[in-house]
Amino acid sequence: MTKASIPPDQVRFFSGSSNPALAANIANELGVPLDATHVSRFSNDNLYIQLGATVRYRRVYIVQSLSQPVNDHLMELLMMLDIARSAAASEVHAIIPYYSFGRSDKKDAPRISITARLVADLLETAGATHVMSMVFHSPQVHGFFSIPTDPLSSWLVFKEYLEKRDLNDAIMVSPDLGQAKSAPRFAKVLGLPIAAGNKERISDSEVKISGLVGNQVRGHKCAVVYEDEIATGGSIQELSRMLIEEGIEEIVVICTH
Repeated sequence: MTKASIPPDQVRFFSGSSNPALAANIANELGVPLDATHVSRFSNDNLYIQLGATVRYRRVYIVQSLSQPVNDHLMELLMMLDIARSAAASEVHAIIPYYSFGRSDKKDAPRISITARLVADLLETAGATHVMSMVFHSPQVHGFFSIPTDPLSSWLVFKEYLEKRDLNDAIMVSPDLGQAKSAPRFAKVLGLPIAAGNKERISDSEVKISGLVGNQVRGHKCAVVYEDEIATGGSIQELSRMLIEEGIEEIVVICTH
């Protein structure tokens, strides 16, 4: 989207409670007003939401990140999508900068939900005709959506920053093999060798990295650690310990979420 391509009278731009300042900045960048969203609660704690402008026959954009409190923000988003669809919006775009349920992308234990797929289904059922997000946790999450979906990448911002640094003696390191495709692509753009940690997750907050695979880390002075999401910092802490033992003198961590 660009300012020139958006007739303000055909668009409605709304924000949930997760990050109104971000939504305002996006709307300002696009040259469209940020319309009001009225959010309150009934005495039984049920949410009450009303969009503050008519959406009939208009393109509606709803910005809501699935940050803490995640479940409240998800319910807000679903209700806002349903409101827009029920009020005859021509298109309903869910802009979800952080799709936190992307981490629940596989059935790695019995009797659990693949919640990333469940939430994708809920978004479509609620009324979304298009979803936009930043860096899903794994490629298969994109496949959970049956409506047009754009998982954007932050690597252009990282590239602009890192090209200002001296990377002559640097190596890119991914904390685990889960970034086995995106990390090497980014390393190639920067002209850096790549290594990855052999990570085992013990619990939600505890990990063990038993070694590094790929190029030799020893002999490099700087490690650029490339990660999509940091929740507790356990992986970064464990990897940093190993990199220091390998003689790394400087560690630069770049992360989207």
